[in-house]
Amino acid sequence: MSLVARITSLAQRDALSVTGIALSAAWLFLVALFWLMSPGGEGSQGGIARLVTIMGAILPLVLIWLAVGMARALAVLRAEADDLRHRLVQLRDAAATRGAPLQRPAAEGAVAEDADSLPRTPAPMPAPAPSRPAPRPAEQRALPPRAEPAPAAPVDPDTLIRALNFPDGADDAPAIAALRTALQDPDHARVLRAAQDVVTLLAGQDLYMDDLLPDPAPLPAWRRYAQGERGSAVAPLGGIQDPVALDIAAGLLQRDEIFRDTAHHFLRHFDGMLARQLPQMDDAQIAVLAETRSARAFMLLGRLSGNFG
Repeated sequence: MSLVARITSLAQRDALSVTGIALSAAWLFLVALFWLMSPGGEGSQGGIARLVTIMGAILPLVLIWLAVGMARALAVLRAEADDLRHRLVQLRDAAATRGAPLQRPAAEGAVAEDADSLPRTPAPMPAPAPSRPAPRPAEQRALPPRAEPAPAAPVDPDTLIRALNFPDGADDAPAIAALRTALQDPDHARVLRAAQDVVTLLAGQDLYMDDLLPDPAPLPAWRRYAQGERGSAVAPLGGIQDPVALDIAAGLLQRDEIFRDTAHHFLRHFDGMLARQLPQMDDAQIAVLAETRSARAFMLLGRLSGNFG
């Protein structure tokens, strides 16, 4: 937890403690007032009457401090969740603006090398125009029309497939070049960054895509999925059978709101990429695509999310 989140949590817990002390003092004052103003009775009270009186005085105090404890625990959880969400936003902003990939654990093998090799080239900032007086109407009519930016060159399927597998290390020059090329296309860049986020978060739980060995899915199943079919026709795409991997990913989807949003963001963009690109690929290219790290993450999370029926 960051320092700001810790200070916020402590401040909330102190405020809750003050509230609990105030309520306890008010209740004890009411008990004392009732005790002093109640009329005295003849004879002593029985044991049951004394027990009821004592429990009636103590139980509200117990309930007050039980509520204070639960509120303090909730404040801590809320501060930690806000801090995690803030950190993820900072990481994404840094990756988008400075070109720095998300950090991955040192134990990450080839997938960790991918993040170090993934370039995030920001668009060049236009040079400031020299100050000049506002043009007269005649000058405005004489100005040439502003040239539209040239569209990015199309990325061939082989380059995209190599980029979706990420580099195996800093020396994997062909994969690094493929990433640079694919990132020039905004649609491909969104898919690649979403895939990188998912693979990074899974690697943080010691779940690496290189360790997953999915059952090969028939190539027609990939084409049917790209055409929009769902259900039993595309069920073979959920070929990840590793129980440990399924348990880890399912637990993250259930309890981690940040991972759940990131996974759904990735699945949505990967779906769109398949719909656009698979009609342009032959069977050999689809088979290679299915073996990439991005596709393995898609098969794992798509199975748990019910995308394959």
